[in-house]
Amino acid sequence: MFTDMKKWAEIRRLVTIEKRSKRSVCREFNIHWDTLVKILEHTEPPGYRQGRPRAKRKIGPFLEIIDEILEGDKTVHRKQHHTARRIFDRLKDEHGYPGGYTAVKEVVRERRLRQREVFMPLAHRPGEAQVDFGVADVIWEGQQRRVAIFVMTLVYSDAVFCCAFPRECTETFMEGHRLAFEFFGGVPNRISYDNSKIPVAKIIGKRERELTQAFLRLKSHFLFESHFCLVRRPNEKGQVEGLVGFTRRNFMVPLPRTDSFEALNAELEDRCRRDLQRRLRGHSATKAELLEEEHSALLAFPKQSYEARRIEHADVDSLSLVRFDCNSYSVPTAYAHRKVTIVGGIDEVRLVVDDHLVARHKRHWGKEYTEYDPIHYLALLERKPGALDFARPLDGWELPGCFEVLRRRLEVQLSHNGTREYIKVLRLLENASISQLAGVIRQTLAIGAISYDAVRVILQARQEEPVGLFSLDGRPHLKLVHVKSPDLDAYRVLVAGGVS
Repeated sequence: MFTDMKKWAEIRRLVTIEKRSKRSVCREFNIHWDTLVKILEHTEPPGYRQGRPRAKRKIGPFLEIIDEILEGDKTVHRKQHHTARRIFDRLKDEHGYPGGYTAVKEVVRERRLRQREVFMPLAHRPGEAQVDFGVADVIWEGQQRRVAIFVMTLVYSDAVFCCAFPRECTETFMEGHRLAFEFFGGVPNRISYDNSKIPVAKIIGKRERELTQAFLRLKSHFLFESHFCLVRRPNEKGQVEGLVGFTRRNFMVPLPRTDSFEALNAELEDRCRRDLQRRLRGHSATKAELLEEEHSALLAFPKQSYEARRIEHADVDSLSLVRFDCNSYSVPTAYAHRKVTIVGGIDEVRLVVDDHLVARHKRHWGKEYTEYDPIHYLALLERKPGALDFARPLDGWELPGCFEVLRRRLEVQLSHNGTREYIKVLRLLENASISQLAGVIRQTLAIGAISYDAVRVILQARQEEPVGLFSLDGRPHLKLVHVKSPDLDAYRVLVAGGVS
């Protein structure tokens, strides 16, 4: 097909304007007479137009088989769909296909393009949000580490909030919501999710979901409506799917350097606030201005505080340890072999027995870590004093030097009973801080009163609050009470040595 536009225009000018002979033009440009006629009829090359599809003599009888194979792929996981090569091999081996691979590949490509889904553009109302989790890498204390990224976006204003956590779990999922609501200045009235196991306990049909207790607690506190995408249809919340990648590329490149999640999240929040000044294509206002408009559609932030936590129940083992989220935490030995309620928060793990808080520990996000509180084992140590120097919970327990001085003096003075006396002194830490008890020990060492009773008495004296002058102000009912003065005559006679 003759498609040289420069020659096309020259030929038309020569014949139409300069009145050159058509045959001489055909000879000069070496073109067919029919091609010249077409050039004179059209101002530009019309392109190739096939009258009817070419017959596919070899592949034609096998088209229905290919369609059946591709239709069957819709019911299996996408990672086990037929490739064009696999379809070609099956056609040859099972059906005697005589043609080549290229023809099969073109048919498969055409059929799959035809099957690709077309999506309807949706209008987003103010007050609607989408949520997703992703992952990103950071430089943590000089080492590269992978963290989880929580992202929430308000689809009307396109305002985005993201924060980082050690990993995706129930507590971080809830805390991400709380932080996002604070950032946006209100609670979206409808939030879309995928079918994560954190909010969804069971999928019932296409749209029905049995929700987890933790997610129901979140909804009950903030009163938003939840919407879940169809299974394998994340396009229903496609905006936030794209924003996970956007936050990685724009907020976390180059890799952030940090040594705490507090610092990392402060930096990410600052990036989110600066992003509010952007104006998106097709919008007349910035994200910040659209967010201001959207505030009227957001729910008010509840007055009651919300704690992101996970509650589990477990048994205390013989080492007085409780396992939670792949780590172990100690409780006082008096609660060994008891059932305990675990309240796992973002920063702290609390252990409760019979509605009594018996222990609290800093939350660890690693695996197979054991957190001991030495004070939890002092009561057991009093019964087994020989384990004082070998007890693992006390390994690395740093106490002021005065404690060791007191121990040596007690053991010199009382021999083997001195160790028991020292452990009794340590047990005073169950109701006093290390600094308080250290101050008392220094005083007893200075005055030479090295005994458990001396330490206990001085500590109690220091802990007692002085009694102030009693006043009837603000107690009008006490002004009506009259107490008779005591008769001291018998006491005076006794002091004088007489007989009453």
